[in-house]
Amino acid sequence: MSFELLHKLCSTPGVPGREEIFREVVSKELAPYADEMYTDAMGNLFARRRGTGKNPRKIMIAAHMDEISFIVKNIHKDGFVYFHPLGGFDPRVLVAQRVKVYGREVLDGIIGIKPTHFTTPEERQKVTPLDDLFIDLGLPVDKVKELVRVGDCITLERELIRVGNFYCGKTLDDRVGVYTMIEAFRKFSTSEDDIYAVATVQEEIGVRGALTASFGLAPDIGIAIDITIAADMPGVEEKDHCVGMGKGAAIKILDSYSVSHYGLVSFLRDLAEKKDIHHQMEVLPRGGTDAGGMQLSRAGIPVCTLSIPCRYTHSVVESVHQDDVAMTIRLLTDFLEHSAEFTY
Repeated sequence: MSFELLHKLCSTPGVPGREEIFREVVSKELAPYADEMYTDAMGNLFARRRGTGKNPRKIMIAAHMDEISFIVKNIHKDGFVYFHPLGGFDPRVLVAQRVKVYGREVLDGIIGIKPTHFTTPEERQKVTPLDDLFIDLGLPVDKVKELVRVGDCITLERELIRVGNFYCGKTLDDRVGVYTMIEAFRKFSTSEDDIYAVATVQEEIGVRGALTASFGLAPDIGIAIDITIAADMPGVEEKDHCVGMGKGAAIKILDSYSVSHYGLVSFLRDLAEKKDIHHQMEVLPRGGTDAGGMQLSRAGIPVCTLSIPCRYTHSVVESVHQDDVAMTIRLLTDFLEHSAEFTY
């Protein structure tokens, strides 16, 4: 695995609707291996490797480029910045975090909170609502208004590090999925089918990019690559763990956005067993992936998600196990080489 590439992906901003900087990084990584590349009007990036078969089908592999983030919604009279969320933030994990504000200059900021010395016992027991949080840029109001405008993008700030067998940092949702897609696109030898690696936009606000990308491409099969919730930790009953860290790639059966195609699930499971790839079966009660957008495109297509188990999702300490990432890359690579064997 290339920690350097994963670190670069996690460090590059990609706010929903403003993924162009991140898209350029992904484009450079995919270009040497692609027979064709293009971007659609929404900003989805397509990289194609032509199949060797007489009647190749279109296989769409989707991983999303956007990260949960914010936009500026108001500048306070004293220069504090109020913001609107783009994606499913938990306000519990936001207090006292560092951010970057992409105004006329890139500015460092802090999500502030009233000091505990000035709070009541009741206030200290409550989670501060998102609407009450603000960003302190350490600048006078005139300078803030000169550099920052309503609608400017904001991302959380935290570097990717190794923690034991984990990779830990922000935006592993879904930078580790994009990384997996890039590695498999590079590694697979040949396929009878046309393989499209698609880096999608605006997944975190409703799988919008996957909907338009799949409508335009009209693929025959769709595979989303994303993280899933590993809740194997204190305080969560074993029946609710969903998947476990270090137990391999997760083959999704369903989530709240899509029900995976039974035949495709079986094909992936059989392939993993045949190739001795560590894997686990996933039922996710809440949340969804680009598979939900692909599944409903046009007349519908068979879809499945290959998931990387992740603890502490939608925080700055998202964590994935290096072995699970490696197994997901192996399973996706083998699927691309054997996709023509799957029929429905």
